[in-house]
Amino acid sequence: MNSIAGGGTLLTFPALIGLGVPPIVANATSTVALWPGGLASFWGYRNAISAIRPWWLHWAIPSLLGGVTGALLLIYTPEKNFSTFVPWLIWGATFLFLIQKPLLRWIVGHTESSAEVERSAPPLRYLVYQFGVSVYGGYFGAGAGILMLAAFEMMGLRNIHTMNGLKNWCGMSINAIAVAVFIVSGIILWPVALTMAVGAVIGGALGSRLAQKVDQKWVRRAVVAIGLGSGIAMFIKGA
Repeated sequence: MNSIAGGGTLLTFPALIGLGVPPIVANATSTVALWPGGLASFWGYRNAISAIRPWWLHWAIPSLLGGVTGALLLIYTPEKNFSTFVPWLIWGATFLFLIQKPLLRWIVGHTESSAEVERSAPPLRYLVYQFGVSVYGGYFGAGAGILMLAAFEMMGLRNIHTMNGLKNWCGMSINAIAVAVFIVSGIILWPVALTMAVGAVIGGALGSRLAQKVDQKWVRRAVVAIGLGSGIAMFIKGA
């Protein structure tokens, strides 16, 4: 799920809650467990974003800054307030992705990104936007990939696999700094995190390969389905 469109946290987080792990500890443990999968997924997409290698540093900076901000906010958030607004953020991100499709319907089936976009530096407003997304990503993360994909489309990227590769690079950067904060804070449930990490690596590696062999329209449908389903799952859980 994380390789294709994000939302994997909505599987791991409720599972940990079901085991009786406190919400903030569950979220931090989930982030640590899934980070190796994000690394494996990024490696699987490395060729898809090789053409925009100069962008990597541009996007890493706001991702790292936002990730550490969000992780610190999580640590200082009362557990009883943690899950209240998560479904609405995910549904908002899904809606943002949905409204892009009518505007971009004519490009469905293209296999390459816009060369003009790739030759230019990312506009500052999108990097500021990425910082905001990264704050949310460091705080909880489910649905952050959808927000990033929507921004990439508005910026002019056209190939879903290039967009997914860049999304995974940003997500890996966000979670890397968040993981560091959580480790230093001492709130990680390590036996569970290490066990889950094994599955995350396998899933990240296989998912990145599968996504690049699936027709783009099916990948887009997966993004929307995961976003809507994730929001519903968190809403039901919080009700």
